[in-house]
Amino acid sequence: MTETRVPRLSVDIVSDVMCPWCIIGWLKFEQVMAHFAGRLDFRVQWHPFELNPDMPPEGEDAAEHVMRKYGITAEQSRANTSRLAAVSADLGFAFNRGPEFRMRNSFDAHRLLTWAGALEDPEQVAATGVQTALKLALFRAHFTDNRDVSDHGVLIEIAASVGLDRNRAAAILASGEFGEMVRTEEAYWIDQNITGVPAFILGGRMLVPGAQDPEAFIRVIENKVLATAA
Repeated sequence: MTETRVPRLSVDIVSDVMCPWCIIGWLKFEQVMAHFAGRLDFRVQWHPFELNPDMPPEGEDAAEHVMRKYGITAEQSRANTSRLAAVSADLGFAFNRGPEFRMRNSFDAHRLLTWAGALEDPEQVAATGVQTALKLALFRAHFTDNRDVSDHGVLIEIAASVGLDRNRAAAILASGEFGEMVRTEEAYWIDQNITGVPAFILGGRMLVPGAQDPEAFIRVIENKVLATAA
C-alpha cells in the first residue's frame, strides 16, 4: 500500500522583532497551521526587516518614537497601545508596554536569527525549528519583559535559552558575522516590494501582507494551494 504524502508549503515571513503586529500575525498564523494539520506540512523561515535601521544604540522612548514617526498625538498613541495589548491578550501573548518601554536597534538580533536559520535543514518536516524559537523568545523579551534586545549580553542569554550555543552566539555578536547576509536579504525583500511587515510569502509566490485573520490565509491556501494540488 502506497503511503499518501502530505504536501509541503514553505512560509517565508519577513518581520522585525520591533514590530508588534509581527507577533500578532504569527499567533494568528499558528491557528492556520493547526487548521491544516494533517493536510499540509508547513516549513517556516524568518527573514530580516528593520523598521528603524538608523535607531541609535541607546534606543528611543517608544511613545515619543511612535508620535514622531507617525505624526500622532499622545492620546492616539495610548489608544493604539491599548488596542495592541487587547489583541495580543486575546491570542495569549502579554504585551507590557510600560512607561520605560523603548524601541531598540534590531540588527544584531537579525544576525542571530540568520545564524539560527542557517543551522536548520531546509528539508526537515517540522513546521518550525530553533529559528522560530529564537524569534518568539526575542518577541517575549522585548514586548513582555521590556528587555533590551540590542544588548549583546541579553541576546546571548536568549540564544542559549532556546538551545543555541552560547559561545558561538557571543562570537557572532563580537564580530560582523552574518551582517552582510542580513543586509543582502533586506535589500532583496525591498526589491520584492516588501515595504511593511509582517509579510507572509506562501509557496514562494503568494504574498499575504499584514497580520491577517486566519480566515484570509485559509482562503488563499484552500484556493491557491490545495485546489491546484488536487
